[in-house]
Amino acid sequence: MIRRMLVANRGEIAVRVARACRELGIEVVAVYSTADREARHVAVADTAVCVGSAAPKDSYLNIPNLIEAARQTGADAVHPGYGFLSEDPDFAEVCAAEGLTFVGPPPGVMAELGDKAAVKALMAKAGLPLLPGTDTPVDTVEDGERVAAGIGYPVIIKAAAGGGGRGMTVVADSREFRSAYLATRTAAHAVFRDSAVYLERFLVGARHVEIQVLCDQHGHAVHLGERDCSVQRRHQKLVEEAPSTRLDDRLRAEMGQAAVRGVRSIGYTGVGTMEFLVGEDGRYYFLELNARIQVEHPVTEAVTGIDLVVEQIRVAAGEPLRLAQDDVRFAGAAIECRINAEDPDRSFAPAPGVLDRWEPPAGPWIRVDAGYRTGDRVPPHYDSLLAKVIAWGPERPVALARMDRALAELDVHGEGIRTTAGFHRAVLNHPAFRAGEHTIHFVDEFLNEEKGDGQS
Repeated sequence: MIRRMLVANRGEIAVRVARACRELGIEVVAVYSTADREARHVAVADTAVCVGSAAPKDSYLNIPNLIEAARQTGADAVHPGYGFLSEDPDFAEVCAAEGLTFVGPPPGVMAELGDKAAVKALMAKAGLPLLPGTDTPVDTVEDGERVAAGIGYPVIIKAAAGGGGRGMTVVADSREFRSAYLATRTAAHAVFRDSAVYLERFLVGARHVEIQVLCDQHGHAVHLGERDCSVQRRHQKLVEEAPSTRLDDRLRAEMGQAAVRGVRSIGYTGVGTMEFLVGEDGRYYFLELNARIQVEHPVTEAVTGIDLVVEQIRVAAGEPLRLAQDDVRFAGAAIECRINAEDPDRSFAPAPGVLDRWEPPAGPWIRVDAGYRTGDRVPPHYDSLLAKVIAWGPERPVALARMDRALAELDVHGEGIRTTAGFHRAVLNHPAFRAGEHTIHFVDEFLNEEKGDGQS
């Protein structure tokens, strides 16, 4: 078993991983930037090492500094969390070369998964359905225009190396294509250092549904049901829930089996998420595979009772899965809201500052995963996520009522600080969402409604 874990991340996910390590009897090594010296994830660790200045490239993305921190502290494993280096095959390879257990898939598998277009081709071979589009990058705008005309508008242009909801542009018709193509390539190069893009049909009226999978190093794999992540803004997830109101038992089982078939076909190990679009007709299409723990993993934990981070660490240590597919049971409904330090009244602009008061909600059936405390400074250098609020109920209306109560209890104040809690309450009480009839277009439609009300 792993003895000492270096957590190569910050914020709530670093705290979450530290908690799982504690339960497994593993010592925790935190890393921090100069901006995070007093951060909560540092306080919960056994040992902490400064790995650089505030800029991520100098600290949380600085592989030599992270490896040196592992050497200094005698860590024998590294957990990357999500974001930062969590899906970087070079980091996984360096960890392996240094004798460090990397909590994630092998470097070779991760390298394969880095190219979204190549992954689609692999999943097609495994028999998973795909949207019409390209399985190799589109190199010129002229080629893109021809492909788009062939598959039909609307289309979506995606960065081949993209992830986390970034590097995607929806194009409604041919007049918009050239500028959208060039802008997406430029953005992809700036963010991912790879300008390659591919195209696929954009499915109107779809739901974004993902399947959680868990695979060991001995050929065993299970799925842990779905999460519906259709409430998104600019392809960034805001609200996640399980189960999805669009899936019935037959479709749920079919998508779960497809997800397991897909990960087995590439020798995947660890926790992973197979993402799909589900149309109004119930047909589903593979989108991508995320090779890491997801922000929204507590939703699955709430309805299955399975600690995903603990299982992820056990699998990385070489242990076989402790459950078969028939052992997975689902109970009730769960929903998660991401509370960000953002101002919805200013187009969700980041709103960093000092948390003069931080009182998270509590009470029955409420879970809060947070990376901050009263008095902490929310720095401008990183993701704006303050906390995740998760509510469970025996059925969806109860979970929604508990979430609304929890968001009303959340008490956050500080100079410059604004949060998205009020926005979430409005979304959760919208008739379309409460009826479970929302789609991936819901937030845009909701914001247009709000804008229209404000102008009337």
